[in-house]
Amino acid sequence: LKVINALQSKHHYGEGEARVICDKVQAKLLKECHDPAKMCITDLRISHWEEAIQETIGGEANRNLAAECYFLWKTTRLQHLTLAEDTRGMLTELRKGLRLLLLTNGDKQTQREKIEACACQPYFDAIVVGGEQKEEKPAPSIFHYCCDLLGVQPAECVMVGDSLDTDIQGGLNAGLKATVWLNKAMTTPVDTSPVPHYIISSVLDLPAVLQKMEHKINSKLDHTAGSNE
Repeated sequence: LKVINALQSKHHYGEGEARVICDKVQAKLLKECHDPAKMCITDLRISHWEEAIQETIGGEANRNLAAECYFLWKTTRLQHLTLAEDTRGMLTELRKGLRLLLLTNGDKQTQREKIEACACQPYFDAIVVGGEQKEEKPAPSIFHYCCDLLGVQPAECVMVGDSLDTDIQGGLNAGLKATVWLNKAMTTPVDTSPVPHYIISSVLDLPAVLQKMEHKINSKLDHTAGSNE
């Protein structure tokens, strides 16, 4: 919205044009392929804006305007990144009995900026960014690296995430104890593949799921003990 306003008031674009530019950038972000060895993320993303402006308005490429839009977009985005109070409370409670690790794919600069903006470091024992590792989710190696960092076995770990392709598939590939899919929309995809062990519609449902898991394990242990007696 800030970028749309700036393009209208400062650069005299029509509202329709400004919206089209922003929509085009959004589409480019979704298809983005970033190779850190070839180009830094800042240059790549300024190029998204440059192309979007040129595709919409025509004429000469305007790198300066593109850079202005990118930095305004980025700053606005980071300002709105906050960890909700109830989520912070939940993490604090969970951490009393569990080790917590934040694992994210993506460019190291971009993700570290987001992590800093939402000030989530104090709630986790460790933070791992895919762009800093040899492989990203869903590769088993990054999950096993996380397990090593925490000093636990994969069979003791639970993966919680909103992506079936990276989070859930990755957790399954790595042989973790369980995978929990955060499906905010709660709409069932036609093909739920891979199949998560648990599905939640809000991250705040996590403690209840973990309790259920614990109960299952304890029941199994009781049952095993009973059959051995």
